[in-house]
Amino acid sequence: MYHLFITFLAIIIVILGVSWFKWHAFISLTVASLFLAIFSGLSMDKIVSGIETGVGGALGHLVGILALGTILGKMMAESGAGVRIADFFVQKFGIKFLPWAMLLAGFIIGIPVFFEVGILIILPLVISIHKTSKQNILLIALPAITGLSIVHGLVPPHPGAVAAISIYNANLGKVLLYSLIVAIPSAIIAGPVFAKWVHKRVTPENEPELIKVNMAAKNMPGTGISFFIILLPVILILLSVFSPYMGLTGGINKFFIFIGSPLIALLIACFAAFYFFGIRQGIDKNGIKKLVEDCFLPVGSIIAIIGAGGGFKQILIDSGVANTIADMSHSLSLSPLVLAFFIAGLIRIATGSATVSLTTAAGIVAPIVQHMSGVNLELLVIATGAGSLMFSHVNDAGFWMVKEYLGLSVKETFKTWTVLETILSFVAFGITLIINMFV
Repeated sequence: MYHLFITFLAIIIVILGVSWFKWHAFISLTVASLFLAIFSGLSMDKIVSGIETGVGGALGHLVGILALGTILGKMMAESGAGVRIADFFVQKFGIKFLPWAMLLAGFIIGIPVFFEVGILIILPLVISIHKTSKQNILLIALPAITGLSIVHGLVPPHPGAVAAISIYNANLGKVLLYSLIVAIPSAIIAGPVFAKWVHKRVTPENEPELIKVNMAAKNMPGTGISFFIILLPVILILLSVFSPYMGLTGGINKFFIFIGSPLIALLIACFAAFYFFGIRQGIDKNGIKKLVEDCFLPVGSIIAIIGAGGGFKQILIDSGVANTIADMSHSLSLSPLVLAFFIAGLIRIATGSATVSLTTAAGIVAPIVQHMSGVNLELLVIATGAGSLMFSHVNDAGFWMVKEYLGLSVKETFKTWTVLETILSFVAFGITLIINMFV
């Protein structure tokens, strides 16, 4: 019980550090790791090396993926490719089916970019449509944000999902397949269905101000090439997954596996974006270089958080806390999927960060499942990701982005965005449990 008590206190340190002392999540996780290591009796000479091992293990293959994903998103935003895709869906679906059009636009745009980047890409179109169609902005915006959020929380190559895949040692291809199966119906329920219900009950008091993104690009890339570049990383990853089943052997199979690794797939997509979203749009080499350099500041914070989460995980293992939790879980017959979902949810509510909650929960649960048989690691990734989405509120940066960009009050944001995220979380978890019954 002592180990469980100090683990609980360590998590409280993370919570208070982020919410009360306003520490960066990296600082909070590092302090919590030191606290846990010292009070669990870990020798002084092993504390720092344990944290360094955990940080290195978490970031070893993630840094390049994070950087390249950010670069690809920046190229999309500057060239107008994201707006082009969203506009395509609107034209095809018409005013009546705008919620469905915006859901698809958010889903597609969200695949290669961070949630915050996706908002900056898609909300200018949302606001423009709102002003011209006179529709309640919630009817248009909520489905689009739903598409961005569910992809960000569950679908690789997003950093949270990739980090959980690494921590659990799950199969990337299977996670991608399962995540899409779970994400689509979850997004439908939390997006268009919820938006059609809530827009009749909540009418925003204020009008949003148009977000200043490069909407004035005179020579936007074509719709087809925009779709292709955004989906290129996913296409390459899927090729690597299915190549063994296509009768490909030897060097050809190894080639597809190579180009389908997330790092190489994103690198290829970035070079394609440099040409089609950059050079062909009139951006010279110096302009592209500056865009790339502008990408690295925001990604630094995410790298630090994921690394600190990896360090926390390693201390849990080295100190023996993980074994204590594993023994308790065995005696209580707790399902790892349920455990991961609720741990991620509690940390999400406390810290407001999906990345912190997903990484920390995976670090707590991963050592437990090492002692269990028959655990579907791929679905465990998705259950953890689903938990990391619930109950977004005032300590979540996404909460304030949605509020400010849509011109909502705090109360309106709770009624819409917070409820939307919670629906996404629980529906995704329920579907995950159903899939687990049949696989």
